[in-house]
Amino acid sequence: MSTRSIFWFRRDLRLRDNPALLAAIAESDEVIPLFIIDSQIASRAGELRRAYLGGSLRALDVSLGGNLHVISGDPVDVLKELIKKYNTVSVHVSSDYAPYGVARDLQVEGSGIPLTKTGSGYAVSPGRVCKADGTAYRVFTPFFKAWSAHGWRGPAEAPGSINSPTPHSKYRQFPDWAIPANSRLQPAGEEAALQRWNDFRENGLEEYDQNRDFAAIKGTSRLSPHLRWGEIHPRTILAGLNGTPAHHVFRKEIAWREFYADVLHHNPHTSRDYYLPHFAKMKYDQVGEQFQAWCEGRTGYPFVDAAMRQLLIEGWMHNRARMVVASFLVKDLHIEWQHGANFFMKYLIDNDVASNSHGWQWTAGCGTDASPYFRIFNPTQQGKRFDPDGEYVRRYIPELAHLSAEEIHEPWLHAHRGYPDPIVNHSVERLESLSRLQKLKDLRQES
Repeated sequence: MSTRSIFWFRRDLRLRDNPALLAAIAESDEVIPLFIIDSQIASRAGELRRAYLGGSLRALDVSLGGNLHVISGDPVDVLKELIKKYNTVSVHVSSDYAPYGVARDLQVEGSGIPLTKTGSGYAVSPGRVCKADGTAYRVFTPFFKAWSAHGWRGPAEAPGSINSPTPHSKYRQFPDWAIPANSRLQPAGEEAALQRWNDFRENGLEEYDQNRDFAAIKGTSRLSPHLRWGEIHPRTILAGLNGTPAHHVFRKEIAWREFYADVLHHNPHTSRDYYLPHFAKMKYDQVGEQFQAWCEGRTGYPFVDAAMRQLLIEGWMHNRARMVVASFLVKDLHIEWQHGANFFMKYLIDNDVASNSHGWQWTAGCGTDASPYFRIFNPTQQGKRFDPDGEYVRRYIPELAHLSAEEIHEPWLHAHRGYPDPIVNHSVERLESLSRLQKLKDLRQES
């Protein structure tokens, strides 16, 4: 009599370098590949994020020969139904470390369904890299040194054939999440991830340290969506890096992702709350028309608006631009970082709660390795420096396409039909932010 196990795909939508999948294959004669759609999570995601996931699921199904079970419902109910139907001996998963995933798995295990956990979506799982006294790192640089010294396994072998039963039509609940009109999503799926990695290695990696901050050029890998959904494992990427400066800088970007995952693992409240709690007492403004203008790319600052429009069109934003728009929201509009983080989480196809929340807190000055609060990005100067020819702005703000490189980052000084004037004066709001910081310091001293 053949044995069967379930492999529950979550944030590991790939076949290669997937130890948990190999464990399921090794244990059983047949594997039931499963993805469970959480309707509650899906309802909070934006159209671009849902469309990308839908594309990734269909790509995974192709690689599985059309045998992926896709079911919408509560994980406990879905798993119990499939365990009974297929008389399975086990449920295999990769470990999840995000607060929601941890709570979900505890609920599943609490219902009497044991999960066989193998590996995770990280080169080094959160909680593994600690100080000599066993406590967690709070600063990136020493974490990076310890993480590098700890090391990681090489990529796992690709599976051979995967024996899976043909699913009944009721277990083929692929969502009808089409790509919205006028949107441009990068291709999803494991093959797309590997192609993008190979292309970047050939055409961008060697100049990464020189080009990564320039928004208009292909200076970054854009692997973040593939890493978020587990279409490629960081081990696969790390195995292709050497010791040159450009590779070292890129390796650090992988380490930042793992550092933030480790921080969130030890401080799960920081997904929505302050890492440095005293910043909750700072004076902030309420969301209103200015926040809406920020969301829609209508602030009157071209570099900020180009970045926000890129997010709305592509579900992705250049990393340098993410820091600038975050600084603008928190320091120029004086709005709490959580509002921006929530907006990002809705639209980003690479939404990762650890990187997103702690990236925002870095810019807001209230997180680990925090940029000092008094470091306030000048949105005009950032545009001039990292989009010197104005190509990035023209790509997303066609109403400014007629302006020259010298004019485009200060359109209020020139003819700019159909484009708004700045909603705030950066110089004035910078001083206001510093004043609020001083009041917070005074409040702490008094207490």
